[in-house]
Amino acid sequence: MSRSVHWLVVSLTLVAVGLLLVAHKHFSLGYPLKPGEIEESWTAEVRLVILPEAGPVKVELALPAVTPGLGLLHENFISRGYGLTTESNRWDRGAIWAVRRASQRQLLYYSGVFYADRGEQPFAPVPSYPEIPELPEPFDTAMQSIVDDVRRQSADIASFAAEMVARINSPSPSEEMALFLGSPEYRNNPVRIARTLLAGARIPTEQVNGFTLTATERRARPERLLAVHNGRQWLFFDPESGRQGLPQNFLVWWRGEQPVVTVEGAELQDLSWSIRRNELGALDLAEQRAARHDAWASRFSMLELPVQAQTVYAVLLLVPVGGFIMVLMRNVIGLRSFGTFMPVLIALAFRETGLIGGLVLFSVVVSSGLLLRFYLEKLRLLLVPRLTAVLIIVVALMVTLSLFSHQVGWDIGLSVGLFPMVIIAMVIERMSIVWEERGPHEALIEAAGTALIASLAFYMMTRESIQHMVFVFPELLLTVLGLTLLMGRYSGYRVSELIRFRRLAKEL
Repeated sequence: MSRSVHWLVVSLTLVAVGLLLVAHKHFSLGYPLKPGEIEESWTAEVRLVILPEAGPVKVELALPAVTPGLGLLHENFISRGYGLTTESNRWDRGAIWAVRRASQRQLLYYSGVFYADRGEQPFAPVPSYPEIPELPEPFDTAMQSIVDDVRRQSADIASFAAEMVARINSPSPSEEMALFLGSPEYRNNPVRIARTLLAGARIPTEQVNGFTLTATERRARPERLLAVHNGRQWLFFDPESGRQGLPQNFLVWWRGEQPVVTVEGAELQDLSWSIRRNELGALDLAEQRAARHDAWASRFSMLELPVQAQTVYAVLLLVPVGGFIMVLMRNVIGLRSFGTFMPVLIALAFRETGLIGGLVLFSVVVSSGLLLRFYLEKLRLLLVPRLTAVLIIVVALMVTLSLFSHQVGWDIGLSVGLFPMVIIAMVIERMSIVWEERGPHEALIEAAGTALIASLAFYMMTRESIQHMVFVFPELLLTVLGLTLLMGRYSGYRVSELIRFRRLAKEL
């Protein structure tokens, strides 16, 4: 592999890896690309009121386990005086409250915070084929007649289930279907009818109970859905409207026809649910989501650092952005400046003073220091003493300017002490050398280039969107590094050269 190919492969690989990591964190874990984004979450609460019978009490409550499209952020239990244990496996969860003796009315609470989860996951295990139900006559004959008729008018399990639900909800049902609809065992329970008839065709089904998390409801009512397994995945049907598909943000609370709560040794006086819609910062929610999934992003996140370290790195991560601006301005545009990274460091100082105030202070300090540097030249000092003298002069100028600005009520002058003193001293020294060797015109051009590059770097480094991106997605440093490597072998014409030789280009 030639050096050119090797350089290109390494550069493009770094760019691609950085962008892929950012895409993974955004699309899989929900890390926001913009600052201040808000995401929805919902708090679902169940309230139980029980009246003990002066003896031991045991209360079992089914809890949300797995819901396609939703994830559990955290949950709380309130049960004063009762012991609490939770049982869970991959598909089912439950809470058990118990007390050896109770005689007073008791309130038990459970609340969970749920969020939109981008990951797809099944809500129940793959079922086995059910046995054909043994029904008494005339129900057995009616079931076989309905199953055979629906099978002739369907192509697969999905269309079979959809046709069956449509017949159950038909305004003019057949005699066989009317038999089930009028039976006390099946009346007002279309899910039970559908499950019985689908079992007659040996199609696996489940009753799904839960809530649609769309708005705040003080007293929510559980909804029932019919889930049908087609051999590959679960399909959902609304048993009353026949609509296929799981409603958006539907929280599966429990499965089956059994009650959600069972009580021993007490009377269940009231069972109520409430739903509350919340708004959470997208970044905070993404961090908690990643931590709950034990994703690598939660362990290698800047937000895991102490706050003091976060403040430092929030600024430090902007330096590569300023450095890339420096590469573009010098290698592509063709601007000249004092040193390689001086403009970037000056741009960091501008973050404290503001752009206009920083340029004014920078110009005053550099021009005053330059005059004093010319005086030092007459003293014929050696290099190190001369640089030290310039540094002392810079500090003295900063102090003087700060005192003067404070007297006139210009508080920006107080920030001048935040300028990198050594950098300012080196700028003065470098400018004086260029002035002597190549004349004032070249010195002023490089000074103007330094100020312009620092201003552009300051503008980019103070964009809230860029600060957010580099802090939340530090993987972007790989992309910036790859782009820098790509620019590292650029040897074409600079923009300044195209402008300079434009007459020659016209003649050619």
